[in-house]
Amino acid sequence: MSQLLDIRNLNVSFPGHDAVKDLSFGIAAGETLALVGESGCGKSTTALSLLRLLPPSAQVSGNIVFEGRDLSALPEDEICALRGNAISMIFQEPMTSLNPVLTIGRQVVEAIRLHQPLSPQAAKARAIELLELVRIPEPQRRFNDYPHNLSGGQRQRVMIAMAVSCHPRLLVADEPTTALDVTIQAQILELLGQLRRDLSMAVLLITHDLAVVEQWADRVAVMYGGRKVEEASSAVLFERPQHPYTRGLLGASLQMEQDYHYRDGRLPEIRTGIEDGERIFTLTERAHAQPLSSLLPLEPDAKALLSLQDVHTHYRSHNGVVHAVKGVSFDIAAGESVGLVGESGCGKSTLSKTIVRLVDASAGKILLDGDNIAQLDSARLRPYRRRVQMIFQDPYASLNPRHTVTEILDAALVIHDVKDKTERRRRIEQIVDLVGLPQRALRSYPHQFSGGQRQRIGIARALVLKPALVICDEPVSALDVSVQAQILNLLVDLKREFGLSYLFISHDLSVVRYIADKVLVMNGGRIVESGDHNSIWQAPQHDYTRSLIAAVPSAAARRQVEEEPRELLIA
Repeated sequence: MSQLLDIRNLNVSFPGHDAVKDLSFGIAAGETLALVGESGCGKSTTALSLLRLLPPSAQVSGNIVFEGRDLSALPEDEICALRGNAISMIFQEPMTSLNPVLTIGRQVVEAIRLHQPLSPQAAKARAIELLELVRIPEPQRRFNDYPHNLSGGQRQRVMIAMAVSCHPRLLVADEPTTALDVTIQAQILELLGQLRRDLSMAVLLITHDLAVVEQWADRVAVMYGGRKVEEASSAVLFERPQHPYTRGLLGASLQMEQDYHYRDGRLPEIRTGIEDGERIFTLTERAHAQPLSSLLPLEPDAKALLSLQDVHTHYRSHNGVVHAVKGVSFDIAAGESVGLVGESGCGKSTLSKTIVRLVDASAGKILLDGDNIAQLDSARLRPYRRRVQMIFQDPYASLNPRHTVTEILDAALVIHDVKDKTERRRRIEQIVDLVGLPQRALRSYPHQFSGGQRQRIGIARALVLKPALVICDEPVSALDVSVQAQILNLLVDLKREFGLSYLFISHDLSVVRYIADKVLVMNGGRIVESGDHNSIWQAPQHDYTRSLIAAVPSAAARRQVEEEPRELLIA
């Protein structure tokens, strides 16, 4: 394979901060290179450097050679001709990358016509074909939807459709499947694999999901603190990692094949330090669980903390009435963690918003401590608000961009009548420390953080009120595996200390297998299967549940893809 991209001694710095330091790697035509490492290590900065999308404050040196041309020296008009055409990018956060005032169809058409001489009618037909390709339901109808009409996973699929619309020779995929459930993730990654093989398209895959890396990447480059610490073929790196940090990442990663539950003990965490002037990495051992008497579920006949009884949720869109939640019933006991899994768009997020009354239930009861809150007005609902808090799926969209972290957390405490300023400050500093952010972060704004760091701010905002029930909507989806382990351990610690209950929504089945006492499987607005954390994985009863489990990335699946190449699905 010929060398398509060659990055040599890349350095990127911002005022007071070196983001990328002396980075070199290459990608051959048709090859997939995965770039992995902690949130904030420089992965996304490297990706943005390729297309010269960094802000003016960035100081860049080194060479980025694509097809023999140094991109860092090209005039702006030549770079514009390459963007979205020869080199395309899937961004990490689709809600901030899509224009909220334009329909998704118009945005896909715009991406096509910018580089291809197609008529408006032909471009529209091509756009609908691409939306169908990335599994947008009813693409002709959804063509006229706006980004806010789509779920997080559906928005990500629109971004992928735009990125591959011109058959790029290099696709930069920055967390392309973060917001997707496992079945859609498998379809999207298979699609990208087909494009790579059949069009000789190279892929720079930026992800924190090591299972995805093991299945889909040819080579892996591991970054820490802006530097590359190890590079090897995927097979060699997963079997014989050389660098202590790489070994730590693999050790802290959850695997679906592992039958490991939070009641068995804590997850390993990567610790860093300085010894003789050198940075060292250590991996904590899997610690046996402390006595979990406070975590034992209530007796079967005890009153549930939360009880949903035949809940329905309808809402209107410009396409008519959407019946998103259809007759859902389940209980959550005090101290219990309930996992909720299902495809993007199946109703999981709508259900969670219904529980916290961000969306009104159309029918049914929502009992919190035995009181039906489904029909309470805002005044009578207020005392219940602090008892149920939510960690949202999209941290950037849920944080006020004009407020510092201190102001964001302080506002939550003030709204819920924590009047003592000193007490508010103490609780803010404590929770920021617990979620792994430095105290200097309190003075910063959301845009100054990486995606994973913003997710931790969202977690801090939910937990600072010490609620009884926390609804976690993809709370670790944007986090690398080392921070994911810290956050999951944190959630277990807080559960033990405060007797918290969790409704844990995630597309990552390995995370749900670890954190949940009971699992609910949702499809088409209904709960199609439920069971405890042992039976649901070992003996799933519903075909849909079995399909979810079968879609989880694995090295065995990689071998099957390589042995059984499939025909390309696009023209």
